[in-house]
Amino acid sequence: MHLPLVYHEDYSPPFPEGHRFPMEKFRLLRDHLLESGLVTDAQLQRPELCPAEILALSHCPAYIERYMSGELPYADQRRLGLPWSEALARRTVRAVGGSLLAADLALKHGLACHLAGGTHHAHYDHPAGFCIFNDLAIISHSLLAAGRVQRVLIFDCDVHQGDGTARLLADTPDAITVSLHCEKNFPARKAESDWDIGLPMGMGDAQYLQVVDEALNYLLPLYQPDLVLYDAGVDVHKDDALGYLQLTDAGVAQRDEAVLNHCLGRDIPLVGVIGGGYDKDRRALAKRHGILHHSAAKVWQQRQMG
Repeated sequence: MHLPLVYHEDYSPPFPEGHRFPMEKFRLLRDHLLESGLVTDAQLQRPELCPAEILALSHCPAYIERYMSGELPYADQRRLGLPWSEALARRTVRAVGGSLLAADLALKHGLACHLAGGTHHAHYDHPAGFCIFNDLAIISHSLLAAGRVQRVLIFDCDVHQGDGTARLLADTPDAITVSLHCEKNFPARKAESDWDIGLPMGMGDAQYLQVVDEALNYLLPLYQPDLVLYDAGVDVHKDDALGYLQLTDAGVAQRDEAVLNHCLGRDIPLVGVIGGGYDKDRRALAKRHGILHHSAAKVWQQRQMG
């Protein structure tokens, strides 16, 4: 069996040329994975739209309605930083569906990766930092409410703190939020995760990988989660436009493989989402995001053979 990967054509709707948010990266990531022979288009799993009642497990129903109908107040539009369109609204709900499908596949097969997801700045009743609905919180609330898992651990390696996730899951003791981020970076006002690991600016591969190993060696035996949600943000990369860490391609690959091996080595299913990544060279960025899927395929293959 091949590694389960989730994608939909809705993920890169028409978008203003040169916008700071690289909306075409999802389509380019799919193209990169096809061109590199990792997956065929027919093998990609296509998600449904996430139902409103599932979104409402983590978000205010009035906010969901405001966003979907294009009636966000100006202050919220500014916080979000994305121009509203029907196509973007559909993409948003489809992508949450994609993360839910990836979680479903991970519980069935032990590992699955999304070609989107990781919208960790979205809050209960407002968007922020390019994030509208928080897929990490929604997966956690949904699976816990359905009794499909007893405990979820979110391991967020995006360069920015997962402030929305921390706040949305603050009163959910069985969802453990771990944020490994650059301390001096967006958001200026941090939330309180269960575990915040703030890193100094300029940290490179070796020190970063040591922190990842130490964190997982401690946290996984401590909590023994039934599922890990891994936000594999590549804005930790030295060439990223919005991050202040100095990881190389090799460092990102080692990080991803380490997280995967720590979890799968303990028989803990893992779902990977791509998180943040910003670069004017969109193709280079798509390849950088693809490190997750290539690392996952490598680990998956080793485990199938082992």
